[in-house]
Amino acid sequence: MTATLLIDRAHCVATCDESSVEIRDASIFIRGNLIEFVGPANALPQALRDAADEVIDARHHLVTPGLVNTHHHMYQSLTRAIPQVQNAELFGWLQGLYPIWAGLTPEMIFVSTQVAMAELLLSGCTTSSDHLYIYPNGCRLDDSIAAAKQIGMRFTASRGSMSVGASQGGLPPDAVVEREQDILKDTQRLIETYHDASNGAMLNVAVAPCSPFSVSRDLMRESARLARAHNVRLHTHLAENDHDIAYTREKFNCTPAEYAQDLGWLGHDVWHAHCVKLDDAGISLFAASRTGVAHCPCSNMRLASGIAPIRKMLNAGVPVGLGVDGSASNDAAHMVNEARQALLLARVGRAMQAPETRHGKTFFGCDLGPAEMTARDALHIATAGGAQVLGRTDVGHLAAGMCADLALFDLRLLGFAGGAVHDPVGSLLLCASPPAAYTIVNGRVVVREGQLTTVETGPLIERHNALALELAQAARGG
Repeated sequence: MTATLLIDRAHCVATCDESSVEIRDASIFIRGNLIEFVGPANALPQALRDAADEVIDARHHLVTPGLVNTHHHMYQSLTRAIPQVQNAELFGWLQGLYPIWAGLTPEMIFVSTQVAMAELLLSGCTTSSDHLYIYPNGCRLDDSIAAAKQIGMRFTASRGSMSVGASQGGLPPDAVVEREQDILKDTQRLIETYHDASNGAMLNVAVAPCSPFSVSRDLMRESARLARAHNVRLHTHLAENDHDIAYTREKFNCTPAEYAQDLGWLGHDVWHAHCVKLDDAGISLFAASRTGVAHCPCSNMRLASGIAPIRKMLNAGVPVGLGVDGSASNDAAHMVNEARQALLLARVGRAMQAPETRHGKTFFGCDLGPAEMTARDALHIATAGGAQVLGRTDVGHLAAGMCADLALFDLRLLGFAGGAVHDPVGSLLLCASPPAAYTIVNGRVVVREGQLTTVETGPLIERHNALALELAQAARGG
């Protein structure tokens, strides 16, 4: 018999649909893995209320769609706050960490994936991609997939790769790159073994060569052909900082957007991470081709990469989602906080513009124009925007027939005091970023009253910390 769940009399439901409907005193009825009813509590048919196997009293809660994370490197949870790279920019940061990551083991991939996913789930995130591009010592993407299945997260597993080592002009050491024929063969195996193209799928596989400075143009082209032959998505890093731009110009004599265009890496089935330095011509190319962007504000600040022109992208029609990026460049995986930072960073970016370019009214020199980004813009990017970037039409907003992926936030928390009484949705993004009280994935309660239900976090953290020390000590030769 199909299980049923009623989210009853929520203080507010933010549907994040095209009309941005927000409903007070609302209920959501879930049957199996699908939403059957969203609307005012007094409009819920009594037959559905009577049919509920479980009822969650949501009178003091804000309900949102499950948040969607479009870019991550989950194995990096093992190398957070490593002292030698705490102040480095992207290239130096990578060069300091490649030798450490060379010691990764299959267990480390499994455990770090679960730690990263636990953080995401506890922040209300229900769908996440992960970009695993380094495979030493028998590590496989299968290790991440097994971790996701156990913990209960909806997952886009991206088969990353590096094939151009330092001896060939790339950034990574030769010891951590793979042969291109092996990369393509394993990528095809993963797609054929795991990719689920059905509505409501818990697992997708994407094809994801790492970056212009770590793979060849041939691998980029062949990866695009492979992905499109199997109707799966494409992902990589692009235009992340000034050094990234300089490398592309020096090696390929073009801009990053031109590089992507030349190699077949534009289209509705492609999303690129960062795009901090995407120029106006690149934005136009992305908009015309419906190429997606994973915006990673915390990482972009942490690595001093810059401020991505997200408002320009959105105005042009570029699909934009949110990404926490690797846990060694953030160094966290809290999706509400990431959305808050996206909101705040966009406003800082506006303040740095020349006044004559802002197109807003002023009063005694004070800018009265529209905000560069609103709280609801940020929430939309973190939900419906992310779903669009990952090619999902079954998650990202709340409506009958959608997958039952939801997050509930308790408005009685101290951080909401004085805020939620005025605007519960705005306070989620403007006040201190809260944990989720409940996170529901595919109709299953995976976080209940702030506690993960699928994996015991105490032993997980303990093992993860032991492995983190082991990994760092091995790199030091200790």
